[in-house]
Amino acid sequence: MLRMIDRLLDRITMYRLVLYYLLGLILAAIGLSVFGVLAFSPWHILLSTIILVVTCWVVNKIFAAILRIPTNPESTHITALILALIITPVGLEGLSIGFLLAAAGLAITSKYLLTIHKQHLFNPAAIAVVLTALGPHQSASWWVGTRSLIPFVLIGGILVVRKLQRGRMVVTFFASALSASIIYTLLTHGSVPTMLHNTLTTSAMFFLGFVMLTEPLTTPPTARKQIWYALLVGLLFPPQAHILHLYATPELALVAGNIFSCLLSPKVKLTPKINQKLKLTPDCVDFVFEPGRQFSYQPGQYMEWTLPHEQMDSRGARRYLTLASSPTESTIRIGVKFYEHGSSFKQTLLALQPHTPIAAAGLAGDFVLPKDQHQKLVFIAGGIGITPYRSMIKYLIDKDERRPVILIYAARTPADFAYRDIFEQAREKLGVQTHYMVSSRSAGLAHPFERHGRITEAMLRSTVPDYLERAFYISGTQSMVAAMKDMLQAMGIPDNQVKRDFFSGYS
Repeated sequence: MLRMIDRLLDRITMYRLVLYYLLGLILAAIGLSVFGVLAFSPWHILLSTIILVVTCWVVNKIFAAILRIPTNPESTHITALILALIITPVGLEGLSIGFLLAAAGLAITSKYLLTIHKQHLFNPAAIAVVLTALGPHQSASWWVGTRSLIPFVLIGGILVVRKLQRGRMVVTFFASALSASIIYTLLTHGSVPTMLHNTLTTSAMFFLGFVMLTEPLTTPPTARKQIWYALLVGLLFPPQAHILHLYATPELALVAGNIFSCLLSPKVKLTPKINQKLKLTPDCVDFVFEPGRQFSYQPGQYMEWTLPHEQMDSRGARRYLTLASSPTESTIRIGVKFYEHGSSFKQTLLALQPHTPIAAAGLAGDFVLPKDQHQKLVFIAGGIGITPYRSMIKYLIDKDERRPVILIYAARTPADFAYRDIFEQAREKLGVQTHYMVSSRSAGLAHPFERHGRITEAMLRSTVPDYLERAFYISGTQSMVAAMKDMLQAMGIPDNQVKRDFFSGYS
């Protein structure tokens, strides 16, 4: 069942999944209201949503035109729908509509003005309702956290977290929030069972954790920092938490976490210009960019790339793409696989010109070299999953840093191996062992280190006799990564010796 769910999730972008999830919650709320399960008018829910969506869209268009930067319309709609689910639905009362307009305007404005290196610092919806609470004294009610909507929040939220691979972070937040709530309740002599019942059935905890805590651009870039971030937001979540006369709200807890994340994480947003397009294999292209300014990153990390374009299909305008370049190079590069009926994003990318606006932000990823230079390593790659290894090995070459590395690279034919020049240079200069596995038996072998077959347990045991002493890195499709993980587990390799990185299958 999980494999089937993963295959379905693999065909949709993260932003599109969140957008559908939020739309589903709005529709569920309208349906429940029609049958009197929710206390709100369905027309008020619909009216508030329309006002917020239109206002966010207009303000975003104005800023994008003034600043001339690429934007993602999905992100704007997501912000509007989040606001629609946390601000009480209203009718045509002037003051209430003013609150909606102010919240929408502040949310989008924060993306453009409250920034470092053009990357926004705060979750837009959270900072908007914090500012309206401090200014006009109008607050979010978080009405999405009602008993009748919680099942919908849970089902969709679990899918979002699985897609994002942020389960540990979200679970840490829930555990931290509940633990802190229990402590505050005991200190105030309240009823712990009552508090737990209310928190689990009628609070903002699940929506905050699934939807807003996980926003990629305001969370820390690595797993360990994400745990500390989730822990802090959870500790500040209980309504009893306060500093002087300022009591906690879900939005304040998240904004405090965003500040913490900003202190821990480099904020990077680039508007790179295409320099070269190099054909790597019959269906893979290497895109080389001038970054516009220097920035620091670790070999193997990825960025979120935004490419607005006309006639955008359901897979959206954003992709997470690994940097195939090394920090030692002056350019940045991404290796991309193309399909016969590819997405509008990839078609636009393939036709990219120097004047075409494209943005890269949200530097993140733990799929990086270990600090211990003596740690024995095995790099396993399938197809275009080779890109992080190109980054790492090019870095080792440029730094003249010898590490005990075995690279096992699987592809259908010899023509499908990318970046071979870098890996062979590493073999000659650094002693990196390279093994090319060709799955097509009918394909001829053109290289002394190529062989027919797939990566199997027997193959690994013979190629890596000291496998129990090595850390394994796996990069490829989700199904390939899952299969390799199971194989390594069967060989007795502990989970803490395995790092995984997969790229989405949508094209």
